[in-house]
Amino acid sequence: MRIFIDADACPVKDETYRVAARYGLLTTVVSNSFIAIPPSKLIERMIVDAGPDVADDWIAERTEPGDIVVTNDIPLADRVLKTDATAIAPNGRLFTLDSIGSALAQRSIMEHIRSTGEITGGPRPFSPSDRSRFLQALDEAVNREKRRRR
Repeated sequence: MRIFIDADACPVKDETYRVAARYGLLTTVVSNSFIAIPPSKLIERMIVDAGPDVADDWIAERTEPGDIVVTNDIPLADRVLKTDATAIAPNGRLFTLDSIGSALAQRSIMEHIRSTGEITGGPRPFSPSDRSRFLQALDEAVNREKRRRR
């Protein structure tokens, strides 16, 4: 079991490092530019080329069943779920096979609305309760996978 962080603009990298360290899990921080990471044998940095979906492609190509991916990117979450891995958004939202279809549809609708020039206001600000939900969701995902492997 590994953790991948879609790291560009991810607000919960430090929380992910703490949970990963508690369970001794290798964490790969994937970004298009340099991101500082704590010194640890369990944390590695992968800088990929700039461009649309380059980081997402890198993560999706390496994700295996039981891995955990931290991402806000709904299409990446869809790809991750198809490998029998777990996808968690930084706000603690757990993407599932049952919910990913509606998330993709909503994303498509919002893209269409924005393409017409409509101002949609964007997502709400990240909050301490989002951080708490994320920590709980990540801890539960790790434990669920550990139980599944027994």
